[in-house]
Amino acid sequence: MDSLDYGIIDLLRQNARAGYGDIGEVIGLSASAVKRRVDRLVADKTIRGFTIQVDPAVEGLGTEAYVELFCRGTVSPAELQRILSGVPEVVDAGTVTGSADAIVHMRSRDIPSLELALERVRIAPNVDHTRSAIVLTKLIHRAND
Repeated sequence: MDSLDYGIIDLLRQNARAGYGDIGEVIGLSASAVKRRVDRLVADKTIRGFTIQVDPAVEGLGTEAYVELFCRGTVSPAELQRILSGVPEVVDAGTVTGSADAIVHMRSRDIPSLELALERVRIAPNVDHTRSAIVLTKLIHRAND
């Protein structure tokens, strides 16, 4: 990867629908050269896909929370993944350092549905308790996934 590849990726992050000619004008390449580089970045799996992002509120998922998950004893990441995969309101999760075993990002249509989803997580074997923080205002969102 060189600076031109990074430039292409940055521009595609801003607008995945940008034309190769438009990208080329910004970074100083022809449209065909940009296309060849994008094709290579896709083939190398540097670019894993192109997608759209829809406002979750439009899809009825305007309530958002971050949940710390605390387990009894030692629970494997695979077991946590199994538990959390069964809860559709879980949109992202990862094991973490510190006192919590995992951090879980959840989205639901409202507080009652969030509470039901949290209860499905809490009743899972090995889950001791959770600590939740409901998002009031989204300050920054960068989609670098």
